[in-house]
Amino acid sequence: MAAPRNAFYAQSGGVTAVINASACGVIETARANHSKMGKVYAGRNGIIGALTEELIDTSRDSAAAIALLRATPSGAFGSCRYKLKSVEANRREYERLLEVFKAHDIGYFFYNGGGDSADTCFKVSQLSESMGYPIQAIHVPKTVDNDLPVTDCCPGFGSVAKYVAVSALEASFDVRSMARTSTKVFVLEVMGRHAGWIAAAGGLIEDEGIPVVVLFPEIPFDEKQFTDRVDALVKQHGYCTVIVSEGCHRPDGSFLAEQGSKDAFGHAQLGGAAPVVAGIVKRALGHKFHWAVADYLQRAARHIASATDVQQAYEVGAAAVELALAGHNAVMPTIERVSDTPYQYRIGMAPLSAVANVEKFMPRDFITADGFGITEACKRYLRPLIQGEDFPQFSNGLPVYATLANVAVARKLPPFELR
Repeated sequence: MAAPRNAFYAQSGGVTAVINASACGVIETARANHSKMGKVYAGRNGIIGALTEELIDTSRDSAAAIALLRATPSGAFGSCRYKLKSVEANRREYERLLEVFKAHDIGYFFYNGGGDSADTCFKVSQLSESMGYPIQAIHVPKTVDNDLPVTDCCPGFGSVAKYVAVSALEASFDVRSMARTSTKVFVLEVMGRHAGWIAAAGGLIEDEGIPVVVLFPEIPFDEKQFTDRVDALVKQHGYCTVIVSEGCHRPDGSFLAEQGSKDAFGHAQLGGAAPVVAGIVKRALGHKFHWAVADYLQRAARHIASATDVQQAYEVGAAAVELALAGHNAVMPTIERVSDTPYQYRIGMAPLSAVANVEKFMPRDFITADGFGITEACKRYLRPLIQGEDFPQFSNGLPVYATLANVAVARKLPPFELR
């Protein structure tokens, strides 16, 4: 009887507070099915690890170390922003993938990432058909932006939403304390290039009595309407908090925060919407302000992760292995909401053809008519996703996070140069 084939797992794109929980789900489920699936080799720095044959033997780490991944932020094996072109445009890279897969008897491919990663996974899934190599490719969903289609939510989003809502609430209490003689407007910039899901989470503080304005990528920025709204809130409450998505843009489509450069995926490099918005407030209204950019803090904050998010991240990782063992290819496990109250969901499945290169935006009925807040429908959607706390263990005042051995698999092939 032939030995079970090995699996390749890799992390892609911006990491999150819970992507390692998905890795834990993949590895633990594969170990539990060792008679059907061999070793799990992790790619060092995503798909690059497959191309350069930098494979990590996860079997060299103990069960306790792998279990600790569930409580550890960022990417334990390293991530990357590297998008494969089509087979026709870059056959060289696909031939290299096949060489590495064959050399290490890899028959399963698990790619943990967002929309661009779904596209890469879909292309790899087609290797059987286009190049005659049997491979089952399963996309493991992850993105703080919450913009993958089909699935109700994306692992990584619930935790960043919780962090933004908590941070905005705490900062707003600070501003409220100082507003009489000092800062009257606080501006917090959050991630979200084209979709305003993260910014929407900041709108939840309205229910805690905080005057808040939310600026979404889905709503073109109108400076006069914005300053009028801030002015009204400051006059009424004495202060105001503004949550601005990095993807907030003017009516002509230009980003408030555009730097003029592009990232590895060809997306405009963003960063700096908060000081732009704060400057507008200062010029128009003269209020003293403070601004902050959540940046990496929002997606790395495992200490305040959503328990719902941690659980879902683990479950989609485990489901990916189960789908592969059931014979599926070119699919992604999804989260299907069954009810809001009580919150219930189940794990489903979607074809990658319906996921790759498709973005999910905020529905218009989730945004208030004036474009500056979230509706009750949006709150019903968001609240379950930030519920519960899954605190890591602490030692000497700091959280205990995993650092794996990441033992390299011996190379069997000549070096490969990335282009």
